[in-house]
Formats: sequence, C-alpha cells, structure tokens
Amino acid sequence: MGAQLRVVLDQITQVIDPDQATAALDLTAGLVATAPSGCTVEAIVPAGGAADLVGLAGTRVLPLGRRELAGSWQLGIVPGVGGGLIHAPTLMAPLVKHDRLHHDDQVAVTVWDLQAWEAPELKSKGAVAWQRGMLRRASRHADVVVVPSHSMAERIGSFAKLGDRVRVISGAAPEGFGVPVDAAQRRTAMALPERYVVLTGSAESLESGFRAAAAADVDAVVLDAADGAEPRLVEIASAVGLPERRAHVRGTLPAEDRAAVLAGAAAFVATSALSAWPWRAMEAMSLSVPLIAVDSGVHRDVIAEGGSLVPPEELSDALADAVGAGGKRLGVLAGDRARAFSWASAAERVWALHADL
Repeated sequence: MGAQLRVVLDQITQVIDPDQATAALDLTAGLVATAPSGCTVEAIVPAGGAADLVGLAGTRVLPLGRRELAGSWQLGIVPGVGGGLIHAPTLMAPLVKHDRLHHDDQVAVTVWDLQAWEAPELKSKGAVAWQRGMLRRASRHADVVVVPSHSMAERIGSFAKLGDRVRVISGAAPEGFGVPVDAAQRRTAMALPERYVVLTGSAESLESGFRAAAAADVDAVVLDAADGAEPRLVEIASAVGLPERRAHVRGTLPAEDRAAVLAGAAAFVATSALSAWPWRAMEAMSLSVPLIAVDSGVHRDVIAEGGSLVPPEELSDALADAVGAGGKRLGVLAGDRARAFSWASAAERVWALHADL
C-alpha cells in the first residue's frame, strides 16, 4: 500500500539557516529518488513559496509566511496543514495533538544542534526561546525526534522527556559540493594567503586553534564568524601568538567559495566540542582535507577515524603533523570517511523510520 510523505520546507521563501535550508532540499530530493513503490513526496511551504524539485507529487502552500508560521506553530496554531505523514527537517513543524492510531497521522522533527541549551550566548534570545519552546512542543506531540549523531541522542534527553522517541539519521555534505574550476581566483578575490589552515568554532574554542596555527607557523582562516566578531577574534589570535595579519576572519560564504577555501587549506581544525552537526568538517572530509578536531561525542560519532581527534591542549602537535608528514595520510582517511554519508542514505532511513511508526 502506498503512502505520501509530506516534507516541511519552511525556508523556501526566507533562509534563516543556510546549512539547514540546503539540507532540507537535499533530503527532500533524496526522498523523491528513494521513494518505495507507490509512495510519493509532497512539500509543505509558507505563503508565497514554491518547491520546484523534480518528482514532487505536489506542494501545499500555507496561508501564512515563514515568520508568521514560526510564531503560529510555536503556539500550536497550524492552519491549513492537514494530517498524514509529516517530516520536518528542522524543529519547524506543526506540532499539535494528533491521532496516529486511527488516522495514520505522524509528525517527525529534526534537531541539528543543542546550542540553545548548551551555549545560548551564541544565539539571539529570540532564537533560543523559539528552539526551546519548539522542543517542549516536540516532547508532547512529536512521534519521533531525529538527531544526527548518537551522542546527541543521549544528550537531548537532558533537555526534553522524549523516552524512546529519539532516532539517529546523519546528514551529509551538500549535493554537488566540490572544488570549483575557478577556486584559485576565488581565493585571490578573498585575499587569502598561499598557505593556511581553516578553523571553525566559537570565540572561546578558537583560541586553541589560533595557538596551534601560530605554533605551526601558518595563517588561519576562520569560517562562519558572526557579524561583527572579527575584531575580537583577531585580538584573541594576537594574544596567543598569531599576528593580526595572519588571522583571516570570514563570515557565511556561498558553497562555491567555501569549497574553494577548504580545497586550498593545508588542514581543517574543528575547535568546538558542542553538540551540533559539524557542517564544515563534513565538507572538508568530502574534499579529502586533512582534519583535526577537538575530541567530543559528536566528533567521535561523525569524524571517527576520518581525522585526528585530540584534546584542545594537543591541537598544536596534531596540526603540526597534519601540515607536515601526516597530511597525506589524514587526507586519505578524511575522503574515505566522507563516503559513509549521503543524502540518499539519509532519505532511505527516513522512509524506514515512518514505516516503523
């Protein structure tokens, strides 16, 4: 017997989180491509939106815009959504009481990070309140909560009473993510040096990365820095021995620019130990960039043998090896590990999840 899976694509009209927006589209395309016989996929989008993915069975356009939906759904007001099998690739979901037993209604939501609980200072107060509120609604009304790693599955129980309703389905690098043909020109346009390492993390965790770059005598390029964070990050770098001219801080970049930056890096260093899907580390692995990461539950789950996992105080030694004799070996390991993740595989697991429910 066939079924229709309805996927919430809330960022079609307004991108709030570029990584999650891309992941939602990639997952939906995977769901279409891997749909079991007789099964179809429909998109649910805010007012004014249009999902033009090939193979969709239809699109349900809701009466409210994305911003209004976020407030409405937080209050449990879900006009025009309807029932059936609903999969939300984020916490943005129509979470209300429903009858799964008699009407086959299901709602699954996805949590990509726990920063609203572990490090609320990294988000706006509004974003923290919304995410905490939506997880509370999920604990009451979601049939299942999807997280991308086993360590997050264990950790999320500290913030919501979910019992056995947590499932692990990993993400992947963006579909088609690869080195652009004009990568060198892009790096020149961004005024990047010939030799550098890429760092990601919060201002506090980046200190160890800057120190490691200084010890290895390489420039450091920071990706995904918050607006206005450059002065503070440069100051932190200078304080641990990396001169201002050798700390290159960049904010959110398009996928082609990120790929160009990562492809030119001697190594990638993930300095944060927070419970969050490591978007950039996954991209770096997909390009076979030598990878070093602070040892954490998420990094053990996701990076595993694809990189060197060390305590913060050992980053300097690990980075020195990565930009030297150990770089080739680490690059091969990273590329091998990246092949364990794909959106097609994630989609197959989503179909299996809803079948089990």
